[in-house]
Amino acid sequence: MFVRHLGLRDFRSWEVVDLDLEPGRTVFIGPNGHGKTNLVEALWYSATLNSHRVATDAPLIRAGADRALVSTIVVNEGRELAVDVEIAAGRANKARLNRSPVRSPREVIGVLRAVLFAPEDLALVRGEPGERRRYLDDLATVRRPRIAGVRSDYDKVLKQRTALLKSATGGRYRTDRSVLDTLDVWDGHLAAHGAQLIAARLQLVAALAPEVEKAYQVLAPSSRPAAINYRSSVEQVSEPGAGEDVEFLEAALLGALARRRDAELERGVCLVGPHRDDLELMLGEQPAKGFASHGESWSMALSLRLAAYELLRSEGSDPVLLLDDVFAELDTARRRALASVAASAEQVLVTAAVDEDVPAEWDVRRVRIDLQDSDRGRISVVIP
Repeated sequence: MFVRHLGLRDFRSWEVVDLDLEPGRTVFIGPNGHGKTNLVEALWYSATLNSHRVATDAPLIRAGADRALVSTIVVNEGRELAVDVEIAAGRANKARLNRSPVRSPREVIGVLRAVLFAPEDLALVRGEPGERRRYLDDLATVRRPRIAGVRSDYDKVLKQRTALLKSATGGRYRTDRSVLDTLDVWDGHLAAHGAQLIAARLQLVAALAPEVEKAYQVLAPSSRPAAINYRSSVEQVSEPGAGEDVEFLEAALLGALARRRDAELERGVCLVGPHRDDLELMLGEQPAKGFASHGESWSMALSLRLAAYELLRSEGSDPVLLLDDVFAELDTARRRALASVAASAEQVLVTAAVDEDVPAEWDVRRVRIDLQDSDRGRISVVIP
């Protein structure tokens, strides 16, 4: 799989981009602040409908514009598919597949399969659980595009249920039958959608675990062994085979919601569900967060991305590798390990500030990015 063309209109700092791409390794080279990462971010957005840098879409629209457009042409086993995603300010986003409108932008997920490495990856190890949940959910969505709908439905239910809990904070409505009946309804919706999301995560973690272990051993052979586990707010989720039984997970969520209801009403927050879960990263007998050195943290973060790449690769065509300024962050051994994986990928798109950040042995196509006509907000791509 590879991206043959990337087109942008009013995306981030770019007013207009029309860039033809090729299989193999392409490096976008230019000083910081010239829009290199924005190109990679646009491709990641086309793959997942999410940014790896911000949680909302508003910052993706160029200042002064009311919408942005990301267009890609993806080639997979000789077949071309065109994807256009319109990001709107204050309105629902729209998408087209082969120039025809689709009912929901989620229908274009899966056309482009990609794995992204970025400096922000260190937050997978050192950051809050939300970073690791997003890693799982983005990867689960790339593997199984229907998960995008499950995530969206769950987020809507969680928002509505949390609003109801906030309105009942302090226990004033604990005996109000109408409030409790409404809460029962939302409990059912949250358990139904949450069970599907947890099942997808459990199945993903089971498939990822051996790949993470292998990748970490390559990156840090003298370090402690790495392992990953899914830690849930619902105790029964850890039982063997739970990830295969969505009905079991739904019942477990409903039971946990019933047990925590008083605490939720008192605090006005939802204490049970996949939004409270975490991906536990272990080095030997210790959690990586708080105990891993800087080098071990980078090795663990890279292992998560390398594992994702190998998993997607084993299930279909090679995903596109997006490497956003990561070589500058890595020591020689880790650079070599990442470069060896990229050597066999069908398409690798890299950003770098200087030529020296690119492995010297690589045969690459270099795309120079220079600011021109900055008073009109246009950035030009110059290919020597």
